[in-house]
Amino acid sequence: MNNFQKRVSGFQASQVLKDQNLYPYFQAIESSQDTEVYMQGRKVLMFGSNSYLGLNNHPYIIEQSRKALERYGSSCSGSRFLNGSLDIHEELEGRLARYTGYEDAVLFSTGFQANLGALSSLTGRHDFILLDERNHASLIDGSRLSYSKVLKYAHNDMEDLRKKLSRIPDEAVKLIATDGIFSMEGDIVKLPELYAVACEFGATVLVDDAHGLGVIGEKGAGTASHFGLTKETALMMGTFSKSLASLGGFIAGDTASIEFLKHNARSLMFSASMTPTSVASTLAALDLIESEPQHMEKLWANTDYARKLLIENGFNLGISESPILPIYIGDNEATFKVTRNLLENGVFVNPVVSPAVPSDESLIRFSLMATHTFGQIDEAVDKLLLAVNQVSKVDILNSWS
Repeated sequence: MNNFQKRVSGFQASQVLKDQNLYPYFQAIESSQDTEVYMQGRKVLMFGSNSYLGLNNHPYIIEQSRKALERYGSSCSGSRFLNGSLDIHEELEGRLARYTGYEDAVLFSTGFQANLGALSSLTGRHDFILLDERNHASLIDGSRLSYSKVLKYAHNDMEDLRKKLSRIPDEAVKLIATDGIFSMEGDIVKLPELYAVACEFGATVLVDDAHGLGVIGEKGAGTASHFGLTKETALMMGTFSKSLASLGGFIAGDTASIEFLKHNARSLMFSASMTPTSVASTLAALDLIESEPQHMEKLWANTDYARKLLIENGFNLGISESPILPIYIGDNEATFKVTRNLLENGVFVNPVVSPAVPSDESLIRFSLMATHTFGQIDEAVDKLLLAVNQVSKVDILNSWS
């Protein structure tokens, strides 16, 4: 056995969980992503999806996807840079720019690739990227590929950000990259304060709105729109796999920045472009979001209802301000056990444990969709209480502060 084989064969963490019947990952779903799904032939309530507006099964989106498949086929068979650009790619870029309030936009095949391409190309060896410590992995990985000097600041802590910026030479390029809605904690970046600090030190701001698009802002246009700071926020990243019921991502910004990315972002230039059906699905979702505000309104009605119910039942939701409701457990093993108990009782949620978060901040990520009913929320909370009561070793209710 060589060193590589020793390394991979030495990984036993997943098997340990499987042996204890606690392994929660790669669970096969046998139906479309909806408020109820089928797993192992039985119906399960879905409270672990990122489909915030619940549009995945909307007939209009399915029909527009079908038409694109018939017209363009199943694949573009190349990158946007070469043979993979369709007229509907350009149509979607124009729509996204108008929707978000920016001059221009460029599409990527996934949201991860959008952050990877932007952060790896916008700065270089002698520049600086500043990251919130709770940012998504795609921002972290993109910053590593940039060869820039990377500084992390404490979560949503503008004084710590100011301290980090004060140590950087004035002449250096400085890019601050932050989530809009943080995907685990569910809180929103303090964008007005962050922008003020950025101005003080001549830094540029990029907001990752993967979880903000379709959720906050004017008609769901995202975090910068939510705070009235679109013109002040230089760059915005968004994904289509959540509220927009598709797959892909984009960067929006001024024309010069987008032109630069088109010719320097390697994850764009060397990846096959978004499939025609994904583009058509996104365009259709934009049609619905812009013309039917009831989807976003219902999402927030569900969020407020679930938050109130969970707090009344003693659960600690931390600092969440969004449809992402983190239910803090505070122990890795207990988090896995509650997740297993919930699934056995017909509710799917996502466990978040170390190293994604510190072990004493482990949590269950309870996510709302616009298409959930209050009755489904009631049932899920009842079963959550039952699942918690089955875990006796750890005092879960109000265990984290």
